This record gives sequence, C-alpha cells and structure tokens, in this order.
Amino acid sequence: MTIEESFYIGYISKTRGLKGELQLFFEFEDYQDLDFDVLFAEVNKKLVPYFVDNIKYQSNSTAYLNLEDVDHIDKAQPLVRKKIYLPNDKMPERDPDDFRYTDLIGYLVIDEVHGELGEIKHVQEMPQQFIATVDFNGKELMFPLNDDLMLGIDSEDKVLEVDLPDGLVELYKEI
Repeated sequence: MTIEESFYIGYISKTRGLKGELQLFFEFEDYQDLDFDVLFAEVNKKLVPYFVDNIKYQSNSTAYLNLEDVDHIDKAQPLVRKKIYLPNDKMPERDPDDFRYTDLIGYLVIDEVHGELGEIKHVQEMPQQFIATVDFNGKELMFPLNDDLMLGIDSEDKVLEVDLPDGLVELYKEI
C-alpha cells in the first residue's frame, strides 16, 4: 500500500490508559461513514497496516481505538502523532449534489477586479466561516468563503469567481 493508493483521515493524538488504547483525531469530514477493519499508519514515509480490534466514536471528531498486537502503552506510544490512512476503495460515496467548501481545493480563483489570483490550496473551517488560502505570487492570500463574495462556481472548469473586498488583494501585494 502506498500513499497514492490511500486517503488521509487523521492522526493519532495520544494514548489512553496502560492497555494500548489510542485516540484518533479525524480530519476527514464523514468519519462516521468510514469502514475500519484495517488502517495504515505512516512510519518513515511508508504505510504500516494495523488491524482494528474495536473503535468508539466520540462527539468531538475523535475516536478511541484498540489495535491488534498493540496491547500496552509501550507499543502504543510510538504511534502518537502518526498520520493515518485508509485504502482508496474504503472512501465513502457522496451524493453528487452534496457540495462542500472543501471541494473548492484546486479551483482557480478569479477576482472581478484583479483577475486571476491563483489556485485554492487549503480550505479551513473557522468558528464563524470557512477560509480559503490561495497561492498568490508565492504568498498565502486568505479570504472568507461566503455567498456575498462568491459570484459563481464553475465545477467543470474548476473556477471560482469572486468579488473580494476593496484593499484585500492590495494588502497581499504590499507584503
């Protein structure tokens, strides 16, 4: 299994107790829909398989899990902060009409006034809104994703048309 044949779901955040229980923090939106029989931890740029004995989901984007052959804190500790992946064939199917702001990653942003700004590299959820990060001439230009600023989304050509507030793009030109 390679990283290209898998998708990232989160990382091991800490151990719990002395019997090797681990806390998995999810950075994958639909984590409740994932099928866990085997997961892969990235160790030295290679994916190492671990079989899941049991998993208990929590309400804060985490789960507690026990892995086969990880039955003591000394065996669990080396897995802390390791990225966790699942095979691509375990990716849950989504309704094509279910569009999310994170789907905009890779879209080209075109501002009404300033023209082409760059490609969206990251979408982050903040308490009040989503923030898009664009690679703008080697700098990270950040702007909120909301209906007031977004003029149109062309999902076929992967283009997001925006009308950013006056002065926002100029601010990044000066930096």
